[in-house]
Amino acid sequence: MPLRHKSAQKRARQTVKRTERNKKVKSLIKGSLKRVIESKDKASAEVEMKKTVAVLDRAAVKGVIHMNKAANQKSKLAKRVNKMA
Repeated sequence: MPLRHKSAQKRARQTVKRTERNKKVKSLIKGSLKRVIESKDKASAEVEMKKTVAVLDRAAVKGVIHMNKAANQKSKLAKRVNKMA
């Protein structure tokens, strides 16, 4: 069914752009989390965690993920890094 109204066409274009942007940000988050988890020692994990926290905060502010989800992921990550010896 073709979109007949200009506003509907515009919304469809915006949705495509936003979906692409959100996918990129979410894959960036996943990669960043993976780098922290796969770190061998605590020092490198802490450096990576700092970068990951920044990525999560930026995604939350932009509305890609919810603020609470970002907070939960940061908390879990901090626990995991603190357990490292």
